[in-house]
Order: sequence, then structure tokens, then C-alpha cells
Amino acid sequence: MIAIILGLPHLRRGPLLDRALALRASLLISANALSLWHRAKAVRCWKGWNLAELNNLPPNADIILDSGGFTSHVVYGGFPWTIDDYVALAAAYPFRLFASFDYPVEKEIAVDRNAIRERISRTIGANRETRRRAEDHGIGNRLMPVLQGRTPDDYERCADALSWSMIPGRTIGVGSMCRRHVSGPEGLVAVVERLDRILPRGVDLHCFGVKGSALPYLSEFGDRVASIDSQAYGIAARHDAHRRGISKRDAFVAQHMTSWFLRQRRAACRPPKQLQIGMTRTAEHPPDSPWERALALARTELNDLIETGDLGHDEITEPWLEQWAADILHAA
Repeated sequence: MIAIILGLPHLRRGPLLDRALALRASLLISANALSLWHRAKAVRCWKGWNLAELNNLPPNADIILDSGGFTSHVVYGGFPWTIDDYVALAAAYPFRLFASFDYPVEKEIAVDRNAIRERISRTIGANRETRRRAEDHGIGNRLMPVLQGRTPDDYERCADALSWSMIPGRTIGVGSMCRRHVSGPEGLVAVVERLDRILPRGVDLHCFGVKGSALPYLSEFGDRVASIDSQAYGIAARHDAHRRGISKRDAFVAQHMTSWFLRQRRAACRPPKQLQIGMTRTAEHPPDSPWERALALARTELNDLIETGDLGHDEITEPWLEQWAADILHAA
């Protein structure tokens, strides 16, 4: 059965954490939730980790750490912390797994194919750097590599580039899932179907932010999908509190969380459902003009350098793009 992991907005003592522990649920916490901030000249600046909240967990807590990529890129425009900072947090507590740095490609962040390709390359480079830092700290065995993409082809390319991670016994995170439809050529089932087909047996998937309605379709893949997580109950609690005209306190959110968790657990037990997935790959139109072809090749070469680590995953490459393309065009 697919494990349902509860995403928590914080680890403070109180009714929300108490209820989550009483449900004996596996937990997920984002690096955002453990961050400390201060204001300097009206600017909110990251200043480190709130490790004290980790002391509120019992010794046997089953908890996963996420790098917080989606929120960081939507709210802050990028990660406020470095990979070194993040891996130090992962090493400060015996998390069962901690997700690699990754660069989400939801439509709010990546508006076109060029942005998607670039962010996949940055994800590949960031995975490799996270792995090196994790091994330096002696926690490489707990690293959960993360794949990114918009189409099944994207995820396959990401998995191919990170083939060192695709080994039996390892759990792989699948990002950019939370706003995705279940069906369709770019749907959740199409992505999982492709990964199920190309990955070695024994490689498990954790799908970030999956809707409960998708669970019967994911069950069709047997034990390939090990777990999902979500904090969707918080949205329902906010709407309900607004409708009632009351404060969204943790005790109120805990009621929604309990109801949501039990519904998801029931959904995971339902008989599997199957969708018919087309096997055709996504066609892309080639660039029309020599300049557009040079720009496309320049982007590919820059992305390749990011993937191999010759450029940092967080390097700003846009100012180089046109000069790089001009050099390519001149050499042709």
C-alpha cells in the first residue's frame, strides 16, 4: 500500500504536532519551516536554522526533510540557503530521508520550454552537488535524489543523467506533481508510467504533493510508488476558517488534517484503476532561423556545463547567452 506522509507547516509543540504523532503518520518538513529570518532595512534575510524545533520530535519519529524548492522560488526567487547550509541541516537530525536540492518547473516558475530545460539541467547539477556534500557528512545513504520535468520525456532525461542514483533499494523523489492532472500526456500517471518502464526494479518513487484522487491510479503500478505527501489539508482549513469567520488555529487545522489523512489512507486501499497511456513522445518544433538555432545550441551547451558541474547549478547564465550564440553563429 502507498504510504501517506503528512506535510507539516512547523514542528512546534501543540495540537498539530500532537495529532500527527497520535496518527502514527510519517512526516515531512520543509527547510522553509525550519528557517530563521531577520529584517535588515525592510528586507527579510535568512539567518540560519531553527534546530530547537527538532527537539519536539520523539526519538522514533519517521520524518523526511525537503529542500523547499517550490516555495523558495515562488516567494524568494531562489534558494535563500546554500547546499552546504541545507546538508548541515540534514546532518543535524536523523531524518529517514532528505530530498536533494532541485529546481521545480511548475508554470508559475518555468514559463516556456527553454526555462524548463534550464531548470532540469540545474536540478541535475544540484543533485550531484548535494550528493557530494552528503557524502562529506557521512549521510549519503539518506539522500533522496529528485527528478524534475514537465513531460514524461523530461523526467526520463533527468533520470538518465542521474543514473548513478537509479539503483535498487533507493527512493527517488518525483517533483512538480502537486498541480498536475491525473490523466493526459503530461499527467501524473503518464509520468509514473514512463518512470516505471525505464527504471530498474527495486527503485521506489516518492511523489511530492499528489492529490488523493490519484492514489487508485498509482496503485496500478504495484510497489513502484512507495509514498506520497501533501499539506493540502491546510488549504481546506484556511477556506473553512474564512467561511466560518474564525481564526485558523492549530487545533482547528488538526481536525482537518485528521480527516484528510484518514481519507487518503482509505483511498490508498481502494482497488487499482488503470488509464490508457499513449506511448508517443512529445514532439518539439526545431528553431526556424540560424540565430534561433544558435541560441538553442548555446542554451544546450550552457545547460550541459551546469549538469557536469563545470558551472554552478545556481550560476546566472542569461547574460552570456547571446554572446555564446554569436560565437556559435560566427564559427559556423
